[in-house]
Amino acid sequence: MRVASLETLFCDAGWRPWIFLKATADDGTVGWAEITDSHGSPRGLAGIVEDLAPLIVGRDPRPVEAIYWDLYRATRQSPGSVIAKALAGIENALLDLKAKALGVPVYELFGGPTRDSIPMYWSHCGTTRARAWEATGTPKLGSYEDVTALGREVVEQGFAAFKTNVVVPGEEPRVLMPGFNEGGGTLQAAEIADALVRLLEAFEEGTGGAARPIVDLNFNLEPEGCVRVARVLEPFDLLWLEVDLFDPGALAHVRHVAPMPVCSGENLYGSRDFRPYLEAGGMDVASVDVIWNGFHQAKKIADLAETFEVNCAPHNYYSHLATFISAQWCAAIPNARILEYDVDDVPWRDELVTATPEISAGDLRIPSRPGWGVELDEDVLRAHAWPAP
Repeated sequence: MRVASLETLFCDAGWRPWIFLKATADDGTVGWAEITDSHGSPRGLAGIVEDLAPLIVGRDPRPVEAIYWDLYRATRQSPGSVIAKALAGIENALLDLKAKALGVPVYELFGGPTRDSIPMYWSHCGTTRARAWEATGTPKLGSYEDVTALGREVVEQGFAAFKTNVVVPGEEPRVLMPGFNEGGGTLQAAEIADALVRLLEAFEEGTGGAARPIVDLNFNLEPEGCVRVARVLEPFDLLWLEVDLFDPGALAHVRHVAPMPVCSGENLYGSRDFRPYLEAGGMDVASVDVIWNGFHQAKKIADLAETFEVNCAPHNYYSHLATFISAQWCAAIPNARILEYDVDDVPWRDELVTATPEISAGDLRIPSRPGWGVELDEDVLRAHAWPAP
């Protein structure tokens, strides 16, 4: 078996493109990966894959680790970000090829499954209905009564947890993201805290306390503001507070002061990035993006986190392909906590794949077919071209 070609494919998923990597072998076998990058450089990712393709095409795809380190050495002076995402996509596509050649799921290459299912939480709950309700064909979050109704949906669908952002419903609903220059760049922590209290009160009325909230603060506050919000949200029994900070000591301060567990790490790449945060005691839960790190590299992060007695949760807000990849990663590690999953998404999401996640009572059954256990339908992908013609 040899790699015949590498291609980067895009489709328009409403509020962002989904980006896929297709590795085709000379026997016609296809290995798939997702490399979606909604806040960076989508076209840049394609360029990196094109630049690296000569190092891969013509090679046997099965010594995946050797190929990964060849690519790492070739890009050593530009670590992280879109380079890391491209390397991760190549690694994942080659793992799909290798597992298919052996007729086994990818997790069998890493010691076999530690579990046959994983609990899930409803991610961007309310967020999507505020910023992308037209693209997803879901109800607009027009009032706090709509938030309460959404809380009832969470429980009715069997989810024991859900994650939201700083969402303000209304005729023109908003997601406040001052750290990303969206929704008010001059907002203060008190305003964010007030918005979150009102939002969580409405959710609590709908869930009746049967589903625990997660609040994602992203990069929107400095440590002082994170602590203020954390203290205000103590009565809501958060599963965790999600915080992104670039300084391990600052994150450790938030974690040690916050009255609830703290999760972080979705923007970190590789064990080297995670190590100082773990050494500082900066997180109760490590959020690991398997799509941006690569399956094997993400497993190394989980192994490192386990030595610090820290659980892991995949950062996963992509297509079904990414959910299959993240689910298999959860099966390959002993310290998986829960799997992120976007319930609200473009209405044709199921049509893009040959299999959809098997979800029952808020749990996902780990896929057991060879490779990732799913293929993409390229006709559907082309029907939703990005950028639109």
